[in-house]
Amino acid sequence: MQWSLAALILIGATGLPLPLAAGTSQSFQVSATVTAACLVMGGVSTYGNLDFGTQSALATNTVQVQLSDGVQLQCTPGVSLSLSVDGGQYNSNGRHLQLDDGSARVPYQLFSDAAFSESLGIGQSVAVAYSDANNIRLPIYAQVQLPGDQPGGIYSDVLQVQLSW
Repeated sequence: MQWSLAALILIGATGLPLPLAAGTSQSFQVSATVTAACLVMGGVSTYGNLDFGTQSALATNTVQVQLSDGVQLQCTPGVSLSLSVDGGQYNSNGRHLQLDDGSARVPYQLFSDAAFSESLGIGQSVAVAYSDANNIRLPIYAQVQLPGDQPGGIYSDVLQVQLSW
């Protein structure tokens, strides 16, 4: 019997773990950070179109239009959304439409309201107000004063819109 007791003592001294009582519950922290953001709906490649329509080369009237086929945005409720628009491809002391097959230009202006009273300057950041965070449209309006002395043809420009939130 002595021999087996010594063997048990030797086995216990070899470092084999012995069962111990352990705690049965612990807690840990779970968290997430949700950031405010906006989403461009539909994966569009263009944010819209400002189309002054077909006008006579002799016309001298003012034509006003609103952004059509514009992008739809969804934002986290309460997000402060703003936009700015660059000077376009033909920015020379203001925005211009240029004759596609020539160098004739016609100046035009952008506005951020339907009353055409809030000018949207080149690179100027303006707040985008919205009441439905799931259906936000960009408030971009344009006006051209036709000069009545430009050659006929298609006049165009391309603008870059920057959205921030």
